[in-house]
Amino acid sequence: MTSRPNCPDQRSDTQSFWRDQTLPFVESRRACQSGACYRPHHHPTFSIGAVDGGTSVFTGAAGGPVLLSSGTLVFIPASRVHACNPAPDTAWSYQMLHLDAAWLQTVRRDYARAELMEDEPVRIVTNPGIYARFCRLNTLLFEEADPIEKEAALIECVQDYDSKQGLLIERPLVPPNMAEQIQPALDYLCARPTVSTTLDKLAALAGMSRYQVIRAFRTVTGMTPHAWQLNQRVNLAKEWIQNENSLADVAQHLGFADQAHFQRVFKAHTGVTPGRFRA
Repeated sequence: MTSRPNCPDQRSDTQSFWRDQTLPFVESRRACQSGACYRPHHHPTFSIGAVDGGTSVFTGAAGGPVLLSSGTLVFIPASRVHACNPAPDTAWSYQMLHLDAAWLQTVRRDYARAELMEDEPVRIVTNPGIYARFCRLNTLLFEEADPIEKEAALIECVQDYDSKQGLLIERPLVPPNMAEQIQPALDYLCARPTVSTTLDKLAALAGMSRYQVIRAFRTVTGMTPHAWQLNQRVNLAKEWIQNENSLADVAQHLGFADQAHFQRVFKAHTGVTPGRFRA
C-alpha cells in the first residue's frame, strides 16, 4: 500500500515548509486540502511535485491543460513556465520539492552527459513505486534525521528518477532569430529586477515595436514582460525573506507600491503570504 503524508486537518488548507541551513540546495512544501491557485510562474529551481489527493490541472503544455490525479508526479525543469491548480471548485493535497539547479547539474554529471540536461521536457509520471519512494524521501526530509542521511537519500532518488518515462512535455518551439533579438531586453530586466521598465525601453533594446516585443516575450518566455519581471521579483523576495530581511524592506527594495501590493503578488505566485512563507 502506498504511504501518503498525513493531513492533520482535512477540512482546512494546511501548509508546511521544510528548510535546513546545512542543506541549502533543497527545500520542500506540503499542502493538505488546498484551494489556493497560482498564476503561471517559473522557479530558478528544478521542481518535483506530487499529487496526494484530489485532482490538479497542469498548465504549461502546448496542447492545453493536463489533468493530474492522485499519485502523479510532475518533474519541472528550472525556468519552465507552468501552474498546477486544483480542479475548479475543489481542493487538493500535494508535495513540492525544489532543488537548486546548479547542485542538481553537479549530481547529474556523475552519471549523465551534459547535453542530456539541456532543454529537458517536463515529465508527468504515474507510477505507484516512484510515487511511494518520493513520499518516503519527503517524509525523511521533514523528520529530525541526520543531514548526511537526507542528502544521500536525495542523491539516490535524483539518479533513479532521471529517465524518459512518462508523458513528456517539450518546450514550445521558438524561432532562433526571435530568441536572439529579445535577449538584450531580457538581459536588461535580469540586471535591473527592482526597476520598473517601460515597454518603450524594451522595444528599443530589442529593435521591435511595443506590440512585437510583447508577442516575442510571450513566445520566448511564456510571459509578458511585466509578468516576467513580477515573477523575477517574487523569486528574489523568497531569497531575501529567508535571509531575515523585514517584509516592509523587501517590498520597498523590490519596487512594489506598498506592502499590501507585495503581499497580493507574492501570494498569487506562491500560494501563501510572505509572512506564512517565512514562518
